[in-house]
Amino acid sequence: MARPIWTGAITFGLVSVPVAMYSATHEHEVGFHQFEKGTGDRIRYKRVNERTGKEVDYDNIVKGADVGGGDYVMLDQEELDSVAPGRSRSLDIDRFVELDDIDPIYYDKTYFLGPGREEAEKVYGLLRDAMADSGRAAIGTLVMRGKEYLAAIRADGDLLMLQTMYFADEVRDPKDQIDSLPRRNAAKPAELHMAQQLIDSMAGKWRPADFRDTYTDRVNELIEEKKSGKEITPAAEALEPTAATDLFEALRRSVEAAKKSRAAAEPGKSAAPKRKTAASGKGAKAKAADLKEVSKSDLLKLARDLDVPKRTTMSRAELEKAVRKARRQAA
Repeated sequence: MARPIWTGAITFGLVSVPVAMYSATHEHEVGFHQFEKGTGDRIRYKRVNERTGKEVDYDNIVKGADVGGGDYVMLDQEELDSVAPGRSRSLDIDRFVELDDIDPIYYDKTYFLGPGREEAEKVYGLLRDAMADSGRAAIGTLVMRGKEYLAAIRADGDLLMLQTMYFADEVRDPKDQIDSLPRRNAAKPAELHMAQQLIDSMAGKWRPADFRDTYTDRVNELIEEKKSGKEITPAAEALEPTAATDLFEALRRSVEAAKKSRAAAEPGKSAAPKRKTAASGKGAKAKAADLKEVSKSDLLKLARDLDVPKRTTMSRAELEKAVRKARRQAA
């Protein structure tokens, strides 16, 4: 069994649930060592005292905060931990929020949460089941490895999942990063319709196992080719950017290709799913149900079918209001 990377307790109200945190993901990129070009000499990194030139053991290194004028305030880990005693063993819940209200840009890394000890299983199960029924995520903070994290906890089957998150001031403003963006609704109606057809023709279910890191596969093939002295096979060049004058034709040919590909993959089935309207399929189900029970993605589909303007820039509450208004006008 894996060892937990953090143990502590989820606290909300007067309830405390001991938990243990485990890594939920791992990367499988090819590992490389560094060498000086043209030689077999390895490149090594050392922690060196810049005054004496001697290597320093990690346990003898402390952190220094620059306070200006070439002066530093030195802090060791015990002093850093003393700032928030107990916080490194507590995950304090501030509130429970709708999962759909969390913008994915705030998510960072995912972890599994298990019961911290055997006698905590009942309380753990109660929290998991209550959260699953509510459809909400718990938002709180914890201190781990000398850093405070914002975290979202959600129920997923038999366990609780924790996702560390970025704080609001850690998310950059796109206007500070990108010089200019095209104005909205600048495309011609025919181009927009064709683009929506392309999206529909390529629609499918989310199945994680359908996707694989093919770049790592190609790197491993490259290593084998060089190892055996074979000629290296270069990959195909990337497509040239589509010119504005060629956009409609490129979309049209893409739709045709997607339909043919789907027909070949699913013989006997329709090449492309028929677009749903507000009165059919999921739309009918959503129409009959309270909009608060409909996922945001289905709300967006309803808004698109009802031709709600500026729908992609709306919050969930604004979408619900706009869809209700559009339904009344259509009735």
